[in-house]
Amino acid sequence: MLATRIDGAVEALGALVAEGSVLALTGAGISTDSGIPDYRGDGRRLRHTPMTYQEFVSDPRARRRYWARSHVGWRRIAAAHPNASHYCLTALEEAGSILGVVTQNVDGLHSAAGSRRVLELHGNLARTVCLDCGDVRSRRELQYRLEAANPWFGNWRVASAPDGDAQLPEDLEDGFRVVDCLDCGGVLKPDVVFFGENVPRPRVEEAFAMLDEARSLLVLGSSLTVMSGYRFVIAARKRGIPVAIVNRGPTRGDTDAVVRIDADLAPSLESLVRWVLATPA
Repeated sequence: MLATRIDGAVEALGALVAEGSVLALTGAGISTDSGIPDYRGDGRRLRHTPMTYQEFVSDPRARRRYWARSHVGWRRIAAAHPNASHYCLTALEEAGSILGVVTQNVDGLHSAAGSRRVLELHGNLARTVCLDCGDVRSRRELQYRLEAANPWFGNWRVASAPDGDAQLPEDLEDGFRVVDCLDCGGVLKPDVVFFGENVPRPRVEEAFAMLDEARSLLVLGSSLTVMSGYRFVIAARKRGIPVAIVNRGPTRGDTDAVVRIDADLAPSLESLVRWVLATPA
């Protein structure tokens, strides 16, 4: 049963969710209502090219560029609050429909909304990690250190991205001073998975273990363009687990979905919550 319009698909989606044990897989689209832009506004083209892991670890100039941009862009991430879609998932978890959330996002908004079982597949921008000694610290602490090292650096009004990056003029980037690990003087990196970097194996295994518990997979706000998310759709299909997708624009998993809603997330999820809560157990 493939449905594409919200008014005709809520009942089909609700019937699936009402069975319980739903694993939610979320992408950048669920956080756009919180003021955090997604990577692909139309579901096809990257409107922001993120730095790769190889660039970051091998090129000091690339690291300086990243931290200069992050120094500005992270402020938007840090100031963001959960939106209606995040709270809808919390409500569905409390109702016993959602068993957990696997998110590709690094903004921490699912936990901030009260979701209890959240696996952050790509990490969290609220932390930093030293590539030399492994020390993990608060990103906010690093922000204070960067401000102290760069007192001339203003609060520029620039476009930002879901990974906390931002676009800055090159002359500003070139003058930016990067700080090192307080413990060993090593290279600091945000505690997130960069493009070109592998998701830690234990985290992947935990995500697949959650899928093993699920009766269905609900994809929300992801184009599924990168394999780190799409592989769960592939695994669900192979295991006979039905897949439902709610996303504005096309996704890589559309042909795998038994329910497909092409619409904004918040009204779709709000309708879903009303349907589930109004349906007798």
